[in-house]
Amino acid sequence: MNLKLTKPIVFFDLETTGVDVAKDRIVEISIMKIQPDGKQEVKTRRINPEMPIPKESSEIHGIYDKDVENEPTFKAVAKSLAQFIGNSDLAGFNSNKFDVPLLVEEFLRVGVDFEMHNRRLVDVQNIFHKMEQRTLVAAYKFYCDKELTDAHSAEADIKATYEVLQSQIERYEDLDSSVDFLAEFSMRNQNADLMGRIVFNEEGLEVFNFGKHKGRVVSEVLKKDPSYYNWMMKGDFPQYTKKVLTEIKLRSFQQ
Repeated sequence: MNLKLTKPIVFFDLETTGVDVAKDRIVEISIMKIQPDGKQEVKTRRINPEMPIPKESSEIHGIYDKDVENEPTFKAVAKSLAQFIGNSDLAGFNSNKFDVPLLVEEFLRVGVDFEMHNRRLVDVQNIFHKMEQRTLVAAYKFYCDKELTDAHSAEADIKATYEVLQSQIERYEDLDSSVDFLAEFSMRNQNADLMGRIVFNEEGLEVFNFGKHKGRVVSEVLKKDPSYYNWMMKGDFPQYTKKVLTEIKLRSFQQ
């Protein structure tokens, strides 16, 4: 059974300098764009992160400083990447927690407002963990009966992830193949800001999910404790979190 697509979906994977969404940078990105008619297009390129790649990160993905010193910066390719992705839904393995937030951070750092409100996010790892509790290498072996010999190569990972999702759809009768269903099923939290610092409560209102105001409605906190907004804007929070916080603050002025 194939995915039911009403618009393109992009499977993508990032290799990075580390795992801190607010600070680390992309060193390689691979994107597989799938059209509703099944047509596929893959683009892979390395990125100069404009910072040293830690040895421990290079030992995982095999990309060293010398490998990217002559590659373009993210700023140089950001607009073309955003144009290629277009209005596609996004999918990956652990993508909701890491790849999507980091990609959005990179776009915001260079002034490209990568709109997220109308995109559905399908995280194949979340589906896998709900069904079987394994890693990508194990998932590829379990679902596809293949060895993922090129793990931590961005292009190999996205292709394996796509195959795993296809096999998941075929294996589980409870999984509908529509992206609407898969996005909802693979979502762990109703995040407002990708990283889960701000989430939606049962009434659909944004609430803080950390700190002294955890569980409180954001708009109410900003009214009663306006200094909290300034503290967050100056703090070491992801740019997208700050963007969402600002949108909530501005919305209160319009009410």
